[in-house]
Amino acid sequence: MNSHHALLGKLQKRKIAVKTRKRGFHSGSRQSHKFGSSMEFSDFRAYQPGDDIRQIDWNVYGRTQKHYIKRYLDEQELSIAVYLDATSSMTNIQQKWDYAKGLAAALSFMILSSEDRLFFSAVSSSGVQPIKRKGSVYSRRTFMEIQKIEPAALSKNFLGSLTETLSKHQQLAVIIADGFEPLQEWEILFRKLRGLKQEFWLFQVQDIEELTPAYTGDIKLIDSEKGTAVNVSMSPSILAEYEKRLKEHNEQLEILCKRYGGHYIFAPGTRDLQTVLFRDLQAKGLVR
Repeated sequence: MNSHHALLGKLQKRKIAVKTRKRGFHSGSRQSHKFGSSMEFSDFRAYQPGDDIRQIDWNVYGRTQKHYIKRYLDEQELSIAVYLDATSSMTNIQQKWDYAKGLAAALSFMILSSEDRLFFSAVSSSGVQPIKRKGSVYSRRTFMEIQKIEPAALSKNFLGSLTETLSKHQQLAVIIADGFEPLQEWEILFRKLRGLKQEFWLFQVQDIEELTPAYTGDIKLIDSEKGTAVNVSMSPSILAEYEKRLKEHNEQLEILCKRYGGHYIFAPGTRDLQTVLFRDLQAKGLVR
């Protein structure tokens, strides 16, 4: 935990910026810009686990011996889903899997620290139950739990599983994946998210081994998800063609993501995680 102390301290000071806002009576740490910043008092509600204890009205407690939270018309919480691709193409390269988990854990911590509601799912990983939590009281615990997720022995198709189980009650969907699936499958997902009126971010995580492979000679390449194999004689021209096609695929995925209103963030394993979190996201206006 000590090794994460500095990172968590930085994350606590950040909030995720979401344009799709719904007026609500939940007690959160945000104020709706749409309805102004005047804290218009509404009423009280009973304290619930996960609420910020700083919002307890101690005057009411003195009279009733019960904990109550003040509710304001312009206070709201956000409901955000984080979907982590846990298929074998993500988990077979350990440093790639650790990087993706670190990103998911950091974003989940940021969400909970802002007193918002989190839905986290390691998609296609059997045995890993979704996490549904709200409030900063769960932020550190959730951070550590996500870091410790182990890959499943068998995994399903990521986009197929995600499209079928997509949570319909979020303002924002955060997707962390390598993006190797066919573009037409991604378009189905993006179209569904737009239909649900959810904002979405796509973090594309790829390892240096995938971006610039250093293979030589005659090798057998095995699809980690389908199990199919192909024999290839590696040469500089073959590698150059592979890198060209991968670059084109990634560029087309970014274009497709933006066409449907999403935000695309390329997060290769060579890019420091804190640079992605505190520089790249802020530059795009996604955190503040």
